[in-house]
This record gives sequence, C-alpha cells and structure tokens, in this order.
Amino acid sequence: MMLSSASMSSLTRSSLEEMLESLRRRDEEEKPKDKPPALPSRPPSRARLPSARRLPNSFKVDGEMGHRRKSSFGHKKIKMDVESPYVVISEEKVSEQVSPCPVSTSNESSSDCEAPPSSGEFEDDNVGYFMKKKLHVWCRQPKGKWELGTIQSTSGEEASVSLSNGNVMKVARSDILPANPDILEAVEDLIQLSYLNEPSVLHNLQSRYSQDMIYSKAGPILIALNPFKDVQIYGNDYISAYRQKLMDSPHVYAMADAAYNEMMEDEVNQSIIISGESGSGKTETAKIAMQYLAALGGGCSGIENEILQTNFILEAFGNAKTSRNDNSSRFGKLIEIHFSAMGKICGAKIQTFLLEKSRVVQLALGERSYHIFYQLCAGSSSELKERLNLRMASEYKYLNQSEYLTIDGVDDAKKFHGLMEALDVIRMCKEDQELVFKMLAAILWLGNISFQVNDNENHIEVVNDEAVTNAALLMGCSSQELMEALSTHKIQAGKDTITKTLTLRQAIDARDALAKFIYASLFDWLVDQVNKSLEVGKRRTGRSISILDIYGFESFQNNSFEQFCINYANERLQQHFNRHLFKLEQEDYELDGIDWTKVEFEDNQGCLDLFEKKPLGLFSLLDEESNFPRATGLTLANKLKQHLHTNPCFKGERGRAFSVCHYAGEVLYETTCFLEKNRDPLPSGSIQLLSSCSCELLQLFSKTLNQSTKQSNSLYGGALDSQKQSVGTKFKGQLFKLMHQLESTTPHFIRCIKPNTKHLSRIYDEDLVLQQLKSCGVLEVVRISRAGYPTRMTHQEFSRRYGFLLSEANASQDPLSISVAVLQQFNIPPEMYQVGFTKLYLRTGQIGALEDKRKHLLQGILGIQKSFRGYQARHHYHELKKGVATLQSFFRGENARRQYGVMVKSSITISSENIKETQAATILQSVIRGWLVRRHASGKNKSKKYPENAKSKQRTRVRLPEEKQDVSSERVQNLPSALAELQKRVVKAEATIEQKEEENAELKEQLKQFEKRWIEYEKKMKSMEEMWQKQMASLQMSLAAARKSLSAENAGGQLARREVASFSYESEDATTMGTRTPRTPGASTPLKYSSSLSEANGSLTSVSNLMREFDQRRQTFDNDARALVEVKTGQSANTNSIEELRKLKHRFEGWKSDYKVRLKETKTRLHKVGNSELDKRKRWWGKLSSRAL
Repeated sequence: MMLSSASMSSLTRSSLEEMLESLRRRDEEEKPKDKPPALPSRPPSRARLPSARRLPNSFKVDGEMGHRRKSSFGHKKIKMDVESPYVVISEEKVSEQVSPCPVSTSNESSSDCEAPPSSGEFEDDNVGYFMKKKLHVWCRQPKGKWELGTIQSTSGEEASVSLSNGNVMKVARSDILPANPDILEAVEDLIQLSYLNEPSVLHNLQSRYSQDMIYSKAGPILIALNPFKDVQIYGNDYISAYRQKLMDSPHVYAMADAAYNEMMEDEVNQSIIISGESGSGKTETAKIAMQYLAALGGGCSGIENEILQTNFILEAFGNAKTSRNDNSSRFGKLIEIHFSAMGKICGAKIQTFLLEKSRVVQLALGERSYHIFYQLCAGSSSELKERLNLRMASEYKYLNQSEYLTIDGVDDAKKFHGLMEALDVIRMCKEDQELVFKMLAAILWLGNISFQVNDNENHIEVVNDEAVTNAALLMGCSSQELMEALSTHKIQAGKDTITKTLTLRQAIDARDALAKFIYASLFDWLVDQVNKSLEVGKRRTGRSISILDIYGFESFQNNSFEQFCINYANERLQQHFNRHLFKLEQEDYELDGIDWTKVEFEDNQGCLDLFEKKPLGLFSLLDEESNFPRATGLTLANKLKQHLHTNPCFKGERGRAFSVCHYAGEVLYETTCFLEKNRDPLPSGSIQLLSSCSCELLQLFSKTLNQSTKQSNSLYGGALDSQKQSVGTKFKGQLFKLMHQLESTTPHFIRCIKPNTKHLSRIYDEDLVLQQLKSCGVLEVVRISRAGYPTRMTHQEFSRRYGFLLSEANASQDPLSISVAVLQQFNIPPEMYQVGFTKLYLRTGQIGALEDKRKHLLQGILGIQKSFRGYQARHHYHELKKGVATLQSFFRGENARRQYGVMVKSSITISSENIKETQAATILQSVIRGWLVRRHASGKNKSKKYPENAKSKQRTRVRLPEEKQDVSSERVQNLPSALAELQKRVVKAEATIEQKEEENAELKEQLKQFEKRWIEYEKKMKSMEEMWQKQMASLQMSLAAARKSLSAENAGGQLARREVASFSYESEDATTMGTRTPRTPGASTPLKYSSSLSEANGSLTSVSNLMREFDQRRQTFDNDARALVEVKTGQSANTNSIEELRKLKHRFEGWKSDYKVRLKETKTRLHKVGNSELDKRKRWWGKLSSRAL
C-alpha cells in the first residue's frame, strides 16, 4: 500500500515538474542573446510538493520530465547570495562543496536543491556585459561611501572604474555592485528596483527626499523620512484625493485608508504601528493618521474633533525637549479609535505606558522638563498667576537646571491657550482646570524648598520661606505639616512611634518623590478624564483602528533606567514586526509545501530572553536586588555580570555599567539609580500628608495609592512605602498586554527615519539612514517581499473568482484543476506562482493581470446584460404605457359622463327656475294686461266726452303690444345669457356670503371686545358707587354732628334764659364740630343775648338747608347712577354711556367741592357764635363775682 502511494506521488510530481520545465525551455528559446542578466530565481527548498490526491488527473504536458526550475541566468548558473544577485558560481563547484538534499524525487534534483556558498564576486560574463553596455555600477570608496561609475577594464581581482566626477580609481571586484537604470530613479516602492542593494536603496530614498517626497514603500512597510520643515502634502485636498482614490502614491493617508477599508470589508480590527528613533517624527505621523481617520469617520456628533484635541493635552503633559528632539514623547500611548457599523467614529480610548517621572525633578544639559510647566508660566493670565503665586520659569529650581527655558520657533503662551481650548472641548469644568494648574504650581514650589544642615550627622531642617508657604497653601495643608513630612520619618515600634530626622540626601529624595508622585498621578487622572469624554458606551461595535505611538530606541551618553525600559519596549515591538513580516510568512510557505528558501533576518529573540527570562533575566535579577535594603548600583552590576556573562547579548563593563546588544546597536547602561527608580518609593509621611490635605485631587491620589499598595518593610522601616509591583515588572506586564492586543489586529507598519542629527532640512546622512534601515529590518522586508508571494488565495477562492474566465468547460470541477487551467490559459509564467497544499501563491503583479482580464470580461457581460435588460425594460414600458392609455380612456370617459350628468341636472334645475319665473311673469303680465284693458275700456268711455284724449290713448294702445312682442322675443333670445348671468349672480352671492361671514367674524370679535369693556365698565361703576356711598356716609356723619351741635346751642340758650330769670348761675359745656361752646347767662345783657340767639337761629337754618340739599342731591345722583348701571343684558357699553358717566362724575365732584366749602363756612360761623357767647359769659360771671365780694 505504501509502495503504490509512493509511486503515485512520484508520477504526479513528475507531471507537474514536466509542465514547468517545458514552459521554461520555451522561455529560454525565445530569450534574445543581448538580454541583460535578470534576477536569478531562488534555489529550491526542501519543502514538499502537493500530494497526488490534490492534483488534477489531466494535468500532463508533452516533453521531457524534469524536476526543478533552472535559474534564469542560464543552464549552469544559480543564485549565490540573496543580497547581491550578481554573485554566482558554477553548478559543479556547488556540488563539490554542499551535500545533496535529504529529500528528492529524481536523480537530477540533488545538485539543484543545494544552498549556494557565500561569495561577493562578479563573473566574467556579467562584468563583460556591464563593460560592453557601459552600465552604471556602485563602487565603495575608501571611507565607506558609495559612488556611481562605469567599469573601464578588469585585471584579476581589481577593476578600473570611472567615477561620475571624471576620476578613475581601482577597486576590488567585491566592492562593486550593480546600479539601477535611470528609468528606476526615485521609484515609489523599493520592490520595483531591479537590483536591491544598500547603495541603490539609499540613493532611491535620497532622490525622493530631495524632491520633498518623504514617503516611500518597502513592500508592506511605509518609510517616512522626517523633513524637519513644513511639506505641502497635507490638508483637505489631499485627504479628498486619497479618499476618492485619485492618488495612490505612498503616504500616511494611504496607509490609514488601507487600514480603514480592511476594517470595513473584513470586519477585523486594525493597528497602525509607528516606530523609529527619537526625533524621527513618530508623534507627528500619528497625528496625521488620526486626522485622516477623523475625516473618514467624521459625523454630526463632533467626537472626532475631541479625539484630535487630545493631542494638545497629551503633548503638553507628556512631551518634553531632549537633546535629540524638541517635542519628544516621554511616554508611550495607544489610541484605540472605535467605529460604528456605518464607519463613523463613535468613541476612543487612550492607554499610556511608562511616563518618565524623573524628568520632573532632574534635567540633563540641553533638555527641558515637560512643556506644561513653561506654558503655564508664560501663558496664564494675571489673575491666575495671582491665585497660584506663579513666577517666571527661571525662578523655579526644577526648571532652571538647564539653560533651555524656551524652544526656538515655539510660543509657549500660544500653546497654553490652545491647551485651554482643548480642555474645554473635552468638557472639563473650569474648577477642575484650576485644580490641575494648582497641582502644577505646587510641584514647582516644592522644588524651591531648601534644607539646612543642623549637626555633624547631616540632619536637616526645612527652611521656612515662601516656597513652603506657597506649596502648603496650594496643597491644602499647613506649613508645619509639610515641613514635618519632608524632614522626619516616623517608625512604628509596637505601640510607640519613633520620629527620626532625615539626612540631607533623604530629605531631597522625599521631596522629589512627592513631586514625582503628584505629577504622575495627575497625568493618569487627566488620561482618565479624557477617556470619560471619549468613551464608547453602548455604541461599541467591535470595529477599531489602534494607533501606537511609543518612544523610539534611545542611546545617549548616559543611559539610565528609563532608557533601559524604553529599549526593551522597542525590542518587543521589533519582535512583533519580525513575527508578522518574516516568521509567520515563511512558516506559511513551509507548511503549505511551497518551494522556498528562507530569507535570513536579524532575530532579536535572544535579546528578549535576556530581558524576560526567569529566574536569570535582567528584570528578575533587578527585582531580586531591589528587595535588599542595602543594595546599590554596584551590587546590581556585579550580580548581572555574575549570572549573565555567558549570554551573547550581554556584556559586562567596569564599575557600575553593563552593555546590551540590541537590534539597533549596543547600548551602555549606568546602574547608579536603577534600584531607586525600580522601587519608586514614597515615604509614609508623604502618604499621610496627602491624606490630610484639603485638596480634592490629592485626597483622590492618596486613596488610589492606598488601594494599590500593601504593608511591607521598606528602606525606612515597616511603613507603607513599597508598591505591590516594581516599576520594571509593572511595565513588562503592560507591554505584554499591549502585545496581546496588537496580536488580535491586522498590523500596518510605519518606519520613521531621521535623516540627520542636526534637525535641519535637506541634509541626508547616508550612514545614519543605513543604520536605521538595518536596525529595523527594512532591507530584509524588501527582499522577502520580492522573493515571496504577497498574493495568497485558497484554491476554492481562486476557482470561484476566476473559474468563469476559462474559454472551454473543464471536465474536472475540483478547485485545483480549475485554478491550474486558468493559469495555463492566460500564460502565467511558472516562476511567477506556486501551488501549495491549500493555497495558490502568486508573485507581485500577477493577480493584477488576472483582475484586468476578469474586469474586462465582466464589463462585456455587463454590456450584454445591460442591452438585454434595456430591451426588457423598454418592452415592459410599452406594454405598461398601452395599459395606462386604456385605463386613462376609461377614466376620462367616466369623468365625462359624470360631468354631463351633473350638467343635465343643473340645466333642469335652471329650466325649472326659468319656468317659475315665466309663470310669475305671465301672471304679472295677465294682471297688467287686465289692468290695461280695464283702463283702456274706461278711456274709451271718456274719449267719447274728450276726443283729443282718446287719440293719444289710441297711440299708446298701439305701441304697447309692439313692446310686449319685443320683450318676449328678447327673453327667448337672451335665455343663455340669462343663465350665465344667473351663474354670475350665484358666484357673486357666494362671494358676498363669504364677505358677510368675514364681517360677521369681525363683528363677533368686536362684540367680545365690547363685552370685555362692559365688564370693566361695570367694575368701575361698582367701585364708584361704593366710593359715593362712603362719601355720602361721611357727609351724613358731618351733618349729624352739626345737627347735634345746633340742638345743644338751642338747649343752652333756653337754660341761660331760665338762669337769668331766677338769678342763679350754672356753667354748662356742649361739644359741637369737635369744639367746646360755653354758654353765659344774659340777665344783665338781654339785647346782646337776643342778637346772639338770632345769629344762632340763622346758623341753624343754614344747616337745615345744607341737610335738605344733601338729601336732594344724593337722591338725584343715586337715580342717575342707577339709570346708567341698569343696562339691559346683552347691550354693550358705547362711548355715549361712558361719556355720560364721566359727566355725572364731574358734576358730583363739582357739587361735592362746593358743598364742602359751604359746610366749612357754616362750621366757622357756628364756631364764632359759640366763642362770642363764651366771652360774654366770662365777663358776666366776672362782674357777678365782683359784686358778691
């Protein structure tokens, strides 16, 4: 059974190789003799061919059986080295040096599957061809530079090359590489280069860079060179061009557009990974990609603007000037943008990694702290500065450690205003914004706190100056509490607490630790606030594009713990890059049985093992040493050298230093501050201080810290000083989580290249660019993209998509047979594709030809379908039109009949009315005629007496019948006109009715207004009536008082007369009109008394007249007012009634004023009479008393 299977497999493989060999022979026979040597095909690998059951039975060709494809250089030439396609050797030398492959299918295949030896020499035929055609070559200069030239002659291992400047020099043949023709100058994709070598790649990138074409393709990778200036290749016009596919040149827009389209079509999350050295332009590239995605997914919600505004916030708080970059990201961030099912942005989430906290308190020469500190000092208003006690940036010790307080071309005040607008866009309230600025000011004042040494043991005390006062005020604590927290340390010993004074170094570390903790916590809190503003919520659909902008590889003169973590992150990202572009692709080829020779690349897995391996990895040993309280940087360096000296990626140095061989080069690290930064301790006194502060943010930071820490012994005792995880372990966990998230997405890589270290435009440092290209593996990616098969489709997909292109029906319907038949029909060269177990692999450009054929055929099919569907549509239209016309005729006939019936009914109605009018006219005429006849008869009788009158009557009688005949004839003739006139009258009557209805509505509205006025009028009348009644009552009371006064006067007069008669004396007082009226006896003065009595009687008469007049007038006004008030129900008040009411009111007011005057005069007269009587009585009583004495 096994033998039969093997023989069947052998036969099937022979059939496949027989076809490939015959096609190659045909190509070689047609090749012209003067054709330049093309790129040689790769030697065959040890991969398996498809099994017999997967190949079609009819897959046979005529000719000699062969096994492997020959090299395109000739029968006895094979590829020598992947990097230099011109290095070849004879097949006999290969067979002598390399053993045959262990797997083969025929005797002839052993020599073909051998690996080529490493050599770098031109063969005589290739050198002769270049000399004959005078083609350009690259020759290496003594200083390592590459120059263009042409080969003049060769002598052994040397060649004379004429350079482009006219000089002729002799170089070794191994230092000569072929150059690309001029037509391939500045190509967009490096894969298009005929000869792929270092000088060709560098020259191509330099040519594009000099023309401000900063973007190039290297297979699936986008290469972006930092122009260090504004390049006019961005904006809405370019965004629209890439959205509408009007432009396809390499660009960040094109990369973002590809990610967006794949997300929408495949429903798979995408990621754009931006990497490169510090200063290569990663941050700006990330912002450009975000701008394009915001334009693609922008909607009415405006959240895309919020996402873009977050860049201002993150840059202000997370970016700083370094020696290599004016806007360096000192943290890593992953921006995950979520899209709805319709492709609109519905939210975002930001993740941050490893903020460089040490930059807050310590600066290197030529660097600055975070931008926000300088922006706050330069751009805050005078009111804000007064509230925060802010000074100039040069007055703060945390900022003036470096001489660079400003950046050329950057306006910090303008940046601060932009930051304020961004905070408003994410809806952060003004109170929270001021809290943020208050924390920043507190950090700056903390840096100004100084210490004074008290004794020989270096114990200190805090200098109580304005720095302490301002810092305590901003933090919400007392100055004493802050000074105590920075100068002492409390140790709990049982129930007792021991307070220990710190040394100067410890106090400075405690102060700096507090400042770093506040800033790091503030940064995390800001990111949380931004995420709350951008949160997706229930709109999450699972579609997202993640943009990773993380710090680039760094190698400074002094590299500390931050560079150690940053470079480790770049190693992990490089491994992700290698995995997707090298490992997975080549594993796919091998597993699917593809004829493939592996492309070697720089694998950094060994360096990753150095960092991550347990228990003897860098992070493990660092955490172990951090647990020892007395450990130092020297003990850490010695431990690393002891355990890792055998690792090829590790190199021990003298003292506290060690080196690591990264993928981008060797970096020397200094372990002086490694342990402190890995522990990142915060003293317990500082934690208690934060808990007691009245500032809400500091209380929140303290609460968050307490939740993430535990009780353990620290450097200063058993306080809560160490976190659950060290900084390195925590960062490694975050990085693993990030990698896991990126593995679930389809990656798109952007490699940013820094062309020079001077940050100047149009300066191209070839060595620097080449070093970056090598470190990130760009050259290997180009090679694998050229040699590989970027288009991969399963047999089922390929046959389903292109099977209908076959001109003849294929007898076998299995997908593999259909796929091979399609390739044979369209003459796809065998070296341009390979058939795997499950997939069909095609080289670059082949699928495009098939797509063109498919598109052309589909267009023809669509043309036929269009014509047939047009005929069907027109036929259906004509039938529909005919049916509609028939239906319309029926409807129109029915409408005409209905209109005719209505017209007949209306004519009958009109004729009946005419008949009634005619009958009425006939009756009237008969009456008139009878009257005329009787009149005529009576006239005859009179004419006998008066003949002259009779003649005139006869003339009248003669005319009358004629007139009657004319009227009857006119009525008959004018019947249609009368009908029209009646219709006009009807229309006129309807118009009149409408007009009357409008007038009626207006009248109703007026009636409502009159009713409202009448109600107001009634209210006024009632109020006036009540006022009159009150006034009448007051008048009646006045008259009653006057009447009582007069009656009292009368009674007094009678009593006086009685007293005079009896010669007795009495004194009696009476009150009249609010005054006392004395009465005097009048015995001795009878005449005067009688006169006064007459005056009193006159006054009494006048009062009686006033009372009578008052009664009459009251009756009159009551009657008039009652007559005006008693109006019939429904009768509205008019202007006449209102006018009468006004007149009545005026009359009453006039009478009242006159009546008051007369009443006042009467009161005055009565008062005078009373006073005179009193005087007389007094005089009389005085005389009577004198007599008695």
